[in-house]
Amino acid sequence: MATTSFQKKARVKINQIPGTKPSLFNNQLLISSGVPSLDNIIGGGLAVGTVCLIEEDVYGSYSRLLLKYFSAEAAMTGHSLLLASADQDPQLIVKELPGPILDDPGDVTKGNTPEQSENMKIAWRYQHLPASQAGHSSSKFGHYYDLTKVMEPQLISSVNPALVGIEELERECKECKDLNPKYKYLLKRIEEEIDRGHFSTTEQTDKRSILRIAVHSLGSPLWDECGGLASNQEDLDYSLPRFLLALRVLMRSAFAVCMITIPTHLFQIPGYVGRLRKMCDTVLHMDSFAGSDKEKNPAFKEYHGLFNIVQLPRLNSLLCHMPDTLDFAFKLRRKKFTIEKLHLPPELSETANRNQEDPVPHLQPSTAICSTTKPNKLDF
Repeated sequence: MATTSFQKKARVKINQIPGTKPSLFNNQLLISSGVPSLDNIIGGGLAVGTVCLIEEDVYGSYSRLLLKYFSAEAAMTGHSLLLASADQDPQLIVKELPGPILDDPGDVTKGNTPEQSENMKIAWRYQHLPASQAGHSSSKFGHYYDLTKVMEPQLISSVNPALVGIEELERECKECKDLNPKYKYLLKRIEEEIDRGHFSTTEQTDKRSILRIAVHSLGSPLWDECGGLASNQEDLDYSLPRFLLALRVLMRSAFAVCMITIPTHLFQIPGYVGRLRKMCDTVLHMDSFAGSDKEKNPAFKEYHGLFNIVQLPRLNSLLCHMPDTLDFAFKLRRKKFTIEKLHLPPELSETANRNQEDPVPHLQPSTAICSTTKPNKLDF
């Protein structure tokens, strides 16, 4: 009997990286930002190999909270973490990471098994199938956290985070004409971390992981930044756009994701801020109500600020993912931080701070018109 070259095509098992999932829109590898509501509105998560820019609110408290969520997700998924900050001690930021909620509604490891429920009856053909095993927390995509608790030090030390503070930046930075010395040293540390952890796309490794890079308040005065201006206060300083461009090149060739918070309200030149946005992939802006007139407006009493999507990445496609709406707001409760669609109260609601009266004043009829017996065509 003659043999043929036909072979049954077997499904190849792909070793998935813990804490990642492919995108449903462009098949790009995604990781969670640490806030499930944020992952939903930006297309499922942050794409690997991209830079996410968060424009800080005036006081910087909510943007720092997003950075803590991003760093806490590294400890839960087993990803490596590089945290850099010149405004605040990175060790203090790590100690303040929120604690995870292990029995959250999205935890599939808490499902019932036949051994746990005696009253559950199943068909005889399924009785001999193995019960589902409780997976590790790193197999999940996205976790929920409790802001009233802090993460255990043992869980943080398991990922051995690399911390870069102001003392190291001032001690190790060297003179550079084309780039801010602190920016150049930070690029060097990121490149060393990519080489040390074998995160480059050109290297072959059996166990692949993700490098999470969190940079707090980049471009603040403690980074020797003068609002985008040079030392003469006349010309523009292009150190920060050059740093973001070089960082974006490093991210494209590595299994890494970078989240940066920048106080863009300190830059007085709108064109310079637009240049910074073009150097990043995902750009998010947080507008807090603290200190503004909206804080006392009853129409926004359910929220603490507006959340604006400025730019989303275009990866493996001509168009980027667009959410159903661009009107989002964030709220901070006692235990959690959420982002949701902005829902204002109805126009006739008593809580809405709106002018319910007719803007055109009511005209009073004159006495001459009222005294005449002849009907007027203008009277209604």
